Amino acid sequence: MTTQADSGRNNYAPGISVPISESLKYQAHKSPSDLVRVGIFGYGYWGPNVVRNLHALENCQVVTICDKNPAALKRANRVYPGVHLTTDFSEIMTSPRIDTVAIVTPVWTHFELAKTALLNGKHVFVEKPFTSTPQQAEELIELAERTRLKIMVDHTFLFSGAVRKIRELVDNGTLGNLYYFDSTRVNLGLFQHDVNVIWDLAPHDMSIMDYIIQEKPEAVVATGGTHLNCLADLAFITVYFPNKVVAHINVNWLSPVKVRTTLIGGEKKMLVWNDLEADEKIKVYDKGVQITNGQSVYELLVSYRSGDVWAPRVEQAEALKLELEYFMDCIRNDRTPFNDGLAGLRVVKLLEAADQSLKERGKIVRL
Repeated sequence: MTTQADSGRNNYAPGISVPISESLKYQAHKSPSDLVRVGIFGYGYWGPNVVRNLHALENCQVVTICDKNPAALKRANRVYPGVHLTTDFSEIMTSPRIDTVAIVTPVWTHFELAKTALLNGKHVFVEKPFTSTPQQAEELIELAERTRLKIMVDHTFLFSGAVRKIRELVDNGTLGNLYYFDSTRVNLGLFQHDVNVIWDLAPHDMSIMDYIIQEKPEAVVATGGTHLNCLADLAFITVYFPNKVVAHINVNWLSPVKVRTTLIGGEKKMLVWNDLEADEKIKVYDKGVQITNGQSVYELLVSYRSGDVWAPRVEQAEALKLELEYFMDCIRNDRTPFNDGLAGLRVVKLLEAADQSLKERGKIVRL
């Protein structure tokens, strides 16, 4: 999920025009059976996880893996000797044997690869973040609608047991009206060469925030710093919503320890999610504050509530496996994924706004 740059990703750079099959242009490819046949772009950091889960799914066949780095393909061949390997991505784009592509490459390649795949009648699964700009995302969404093809953006955490449980607690009113969303995602590294820490780490938390907080954000403020190269390596992002809901996201490549913690405060209860906990990842606290007005502003009566703490059961299945199963089901049954291009666009808009605010030293950017 992180965009760790290694030998399998740095060398993946589409720099040629990919031919478009005239028989497939602007037409969704129809498979004669329930079998979904997939071509993979990128076998670097996250690509092996995508291939592993697709390979294990019923009614799914990994047909081709493409990477510009021969060393990456050599690694793939050791694990999947029966899968066709290539350094030429046009083989996947124009192949009538492939229904769907998975794009697991640097973000600056996403738009060109996804657009060409859609023009060749193929559904698209694309690693986060969706695109480099909102304009690119909007063009891909329009093209997918016109060609009646599916786009799924790899917001893997939305399929984790913890996030699904949090959404359930919010939807059923357990927490009450939300007050805040406060997320910390920090560790030492992994430094990127092509994107800053906002574009690398914040898509995880922004997609989770977008999934849990149903209201449309109004404005973004971001501050941070650049210490080791020309890219920001730490950032503090604040997102403002209607009804006084505030979200704060802390992302950092310079932390001495790894932290993956989210606090969500509500009117009735408060929640802590520690993703590094092996058990009891979520704890719900029956704590809160009530204020009663007296006859004047000096007579505010504050009372604190402190009740039980409980840890709801969280499903332990691998999130990426569930996500890819869901995508295959959406393709076979012609359903629109909830983490579709529109969801990816919302996150890209937040990323762009945060990046702009950071460059202008904390200027508020309205959405």
